[in-house]
Amino acid sequence: MKRTIFLFSAGILLLTGACAMDGAPMASTSSTASTGMDSEGKTLPPVFNQFSDIPIPERSEMDLKRSLIFGNQQWWTGRLVFSSPYASGGLFDFFMSEMPKFGWQEITVVRSKISVLTFRQGNRIATIQITGSSSSEVEFTVSPSSASQKR
Repeated sequence: MKRTIFLFSAGILLLTGACAMDGAPMASTSSTASTGMDSEGKTLPPVFNQFSDIPIPERSEMDLKRSLIFGNQQWWTGRLVFSSPYASGGLFDFFMSEMPKFGWQEITVVRSKISVLTFRQGNRIATIQITGSSSSEVEFTVSPSSASQKR
């Protein structure tokens, strides 16, 4: 009897967890992420909706424990950490081609085992660090330019 109750309870917990995970974070490569729709009209989970000014590769998953975001939409600053099923070389090429489409200008890039890309948009700086090989981790940091704070 106890085993039946335990299995029933475990089944309910798994089912509840599966329902909560139904919208596993899939990201958009378009600026329409703030509307909750990707470029193909699919609904995005809320976790990536607040980032309308940067490209996020599809099927990326945000690391909520390591991400620290202040603000929203195009005025956010902080660190966004996510994993992606793509190789680091492909992600490097993705950000090099997609960041300018979101209004970011390249400052400097280093393509290596740990790639680092830096872009500017107005008074904001974005630094992207890509690590991994067949799947990758991306640390995306956006902050105000120190030049914009000096007066």
